[in-house]
Amino acid sequence: MPFFFYDYYYIILVIPAMILAMIAQIKVKSTYNKFAKVGNSRGITGAYAAQAVLTHYGINDVRIEQVSGKLTDHFDPRTKVIRLSSEVYSGTSIAAVGIACHEAGHAAQHAENYVPIKVRNTLVPVCNIGSSLGIPLAILGYFLGFEPLITIGLMLYALIAVFHLVTLPVEFNASRRAINVIDDTRLLYDDEISGAKKVLTAAAMTYVASLVVAIANLLRLVLRFNNRRN
Repeated sequence: MPFFFYDYYYIILVIPAMILAMIAQIKVKSTYNKFAKVGNSRGITGAYAAQAVLTHYGINDVRIEQVSGKLTDHFDPRTKVIRLSSEVYSGTSIAAVGIACHEAGHAAQHAENYVPIKVRNTLVPVCNIGSSLGIPLAILGYFLGFEPLITIGLMLYALIAVFHLVTLPVEFNASRRAINVIDDTRLLYDDEISGAKKVLTAAAMTYVASLVVAIANLLRLVLRFNNRRN
């Protein structure tokens, strides 16, 4: 019988985690769509807001550019560019300001050598190896009856969960920086700040869900291989 033919652990562990991830994705989209329709009282754009965060932290070597797509906003530390989607770059919604400031928060993390983001960046190439080789090595070790290879494969795959775990403080910290600057510089008024918080909190929950999925997958594999050994 194939190794993964009857995978009850997938049903018990992974499917609920994937449902959670789907709910988180739906939540972030609905929250974004809600506050993307609410303009801020000062009429400032996302690009302006991002620049305000950079100025607040004394950062003058980061550019802000517009890119296509929806929710494609990100900070590229290699080129020191904050790339904002069209709706965020030129948009004047509460959602646009919150997201733009969040990405500028990542730029501030790099400027200050924030430890968690340095750890996360270090893990990226190793996690790429783990995602592509972890499971194949573990399966190969199982069929060869070579337990050290199984262990190596599972350890490599475990790095994916570690990456998602390290990502959480990075994302939460970027959002906290964003809200603090928004509040300190009065980019948004009090009731509008509440909306920006809801957008960023919903986005953060997608990272929590990703961690849960990664842990569920890892636990499933450990249990599957352990049962086969016994």
